[in-house]
Amino acid sequence: MKNALAVIGGGHWGKNLIRNFHALGALGLVCDKNTETLVAHAAQYPGVETSTAFSAALKRPDIRAVAIATPAETHWAIAQEALLAGKHVFVEKPLSLDLGQAQELTNLARERGLTLMVGHLLQYHPAFIRLLALVREGDLGRIDYIYSHRLNLGQIRREENILWSFAPHDISMILSLMGAEPEEVSCRGGFFLHKKIADVTVTNLSFPSGAQAHIFVSWLHPFKEQKLVVVGERKMAVFDDGQDWDTKLMLYPHSIRWEGEKPVPNRAEGVPVALEPSEPLRAECEHFLECVIKGETPRTDGPEGLRVLRVLKAAQTSLDTGTSTPCAGAAPAIQNWSAHQSAIIDHNVTIGAGTKIWHFAHLLPGTRLGENCTVGQNVVIGPDVTVGKGCKVQNNVSLYKGVTLEDDVFCGPSMVFTNVFNPRAHISRKEEFRPTLVMRGATLGANSTVVCGVTIGRYAFVGAGAVITRDIPDHALIMGNPGRRTGWMCRCGEKLGPDLHCQVCGDAYVQAPSGLRLKQNAEQKDQPKS
Repeated sequence: MKNALAVIGGGHWGKNLIRNFHALGALGLVCDKNTETLVAHAAQYPGVETSTAFSAALKRPDIRAVAIATPAETHWAIAQEALLAGKHVFVEKPLSLDLGQAQELTNLARERGLTLMVGHLLQYHPAFIRLLALVREGDLGRIDYIYSHRLNLGQIRREENILWSFAPHDISMILSLMGAEPEEVSCRGGFFLHKKIADVTVTNLSFPSGAQAHIFVSWLHPFKEQKLVVVGERKMAVFDDGQDWDTKLMLYPHSIRWEGEKPVPNRAEGVPVALEPSEPLRAECEHFLECVIKGETPRTDGPEGLRVLRVLKAAQTSLDTGTSTPCAGAAPAIQNWSAHQSAIIDHNVTIGAGTKIWHFAHLLPGTRLGENCTVGQNVVIGPDVTVGKGCKVQNNVSLYKGVTLEDDVFCGPSMVFTNVFNPRAHISRKEEFRPTLVMRGATLGANSTVVCGVTIGRYAFVGAGAVITRDIPDHALIMGNPGRRTGWMCRCGEKLGPDLHCQVCGDAYVQAPSGLRLKQNAEQKDQPKS
């Protein structure tokens, strides 16, 4: 994606986006009203054009995307103009200061087939990514309580309070860990430097499952602290971003035993979780570019930004009124999905708009279904299974814990997933579940079997009755027992000939280490970086 992105706003945070997008070979233009800022960036990044007018980015056909790092009150207007001009948009948090405007941006991006991504940076931190995986895999057990501290001396702002400046990151992480929005939010604050701008806030979140969370943020603190603590029924986790990489994420397998009516804690030594050090902002920028190129849904897309904004607005209302406030997104009455009366839907289940659930299906706790899915008769999903948008799960399929479906996956009738490699009826192996990932657009034929612990690549096609025992590359056609590749498939579902050119939709492919890749994307990737 050479020279295909403009950064709008090159100040305090924008300069970091400029640095990373330039290193990724994607930076083609920097826009800022301050000419001194532009002169400095031009000197640091020779060959990158600058402009004091945002419209310069909209007029250039080679600029496919914009990254917005301007004051929060300008996010909506700039993002709207960019989307209307056909540009993909990355916008720093918050998505907007107004829920209606944020919903408008989300709808506009969806209608025009454009990427809209919100800069919730810590979603891309290696420690949080690993923590989220541990929670979704059930390693901590039921989540009872989460608290986060984001404290520092400065940077003090006057265009927004501490709640809107610091808390969006923590809200985003907590919502992902809980897999749900809170029912009720309460917020209290201190106004020490300005009578109308809170410098310190404590926000409490109450979730439908009974879990609680609180967020303590302040820019009047003697030292910097960025810590997230997750208390589960089996283990506790601490993500402390102030620690070195080898101790940023710690697990504490504490437990509680009962002596009569008295609970007694059993303390255990903390166990560090191995992480691969990397810069979260670099990963975030790479993710945005990849979503633009491949047309994939960002981890922090418009709907995710809306969820965070709903909690922020509820917290602000509570701060203003001194009372607890219902969170609009958590109300089950706003049901824009449908389920047959015989279906069983347990607590702490998230279901996307437009999803249909048919007779005798059962969704277990922790299940997350994306938008516009179809769940057939006698289907069982969960616990703690994530299904992406637009998936079709046909009759008599069970998605066990450890299975993850990305967007647009098709599971044919009576196909089978396993989650234990060598099951025995008389031996419990719940601690040996192996994760299975089915990537975007894959098709799993009727009566096929997927042995746990494998990854099925994007747009792969598994024939009826095939047995999958190992990883499958992107676009592979798999037949037989054990499954073997017998050809390649286009993303439209047609078998490709030897020239890897689809006679139906016209797409052309080239071979890559992961399988097949669209020819034009591969050519763009191979271009030298500026």
